[in-house]
Amino acid sequence: LPIGILAAVKQYSIFDNIATTFAFIGFSVPTFLSGLVFMLIFSINLGWFPLVYSAPGNGSSFAYALKSAAMPIMVLGLFQGARLMRFTRAAMLENIRQDYVRTARSKGLRERMVVMSHVVRNALIPVVTIMALEVPGVFGGAVVTEQIFRVNGIGDLLISSIRGSDIPVVMAIVFIISILVVLSNLVADVIYGVLDPRIKYS
Repeated sequence: LPIGILAAVKQYSIFDNIATTFAFIGFSVPTFLSGLVFMLIFSINLGWFPLVYSAPGNGSSFAYALKSAAMPIMVLGLFQGARLMRFTRAAMLENIRQDYVRTARSKGLRERMVVMSHVVRNALIPVVTIMALEVPGVFGGAVVTEQIFRVNGIGDLLISSIRGSDIPVVMAIVFIISILVVLSNLVADVIYGVLDPRIKYS
């Protein structure tokens, strides 16, 4: 989010060009390819992180489990962070040229106050919607990433249950994801009211 805000404020600058380039790369490269590239660079060549994920309690310490979780987190964060950065930048650019921003500047407000108090609050409304849609996907499990890094998560459980025709487990996972969708949208609706004073819930 801060990168998207700063890229919009400094439009067409070197920072904006670099951030946009990395965002396009992160948004375009599929997770299975970025996962394999991360494995090749950070695990095989540099040896910084373990090749596969190891949960704490399976003969590994909590610190080792965190270290082994770094690459799956980076793979998911690269894609979702790039997506949020692009949406934040686009929403900021749409709002930064509005009349109320010019009015705020003409009142003598500092540029930082104009951006943070006026532009960002309105620009974050569509971004909150995107984040609300992504939360169930994160908790529901990133199936491809879990398969690459051998993470025993909900996505891996869902795939194995479908293959084994374990209908009750599949129904339970779908039910959990459905609850997460409803809760994340409810939280998003509450945040709308915080960001935009015109939205009232009576």
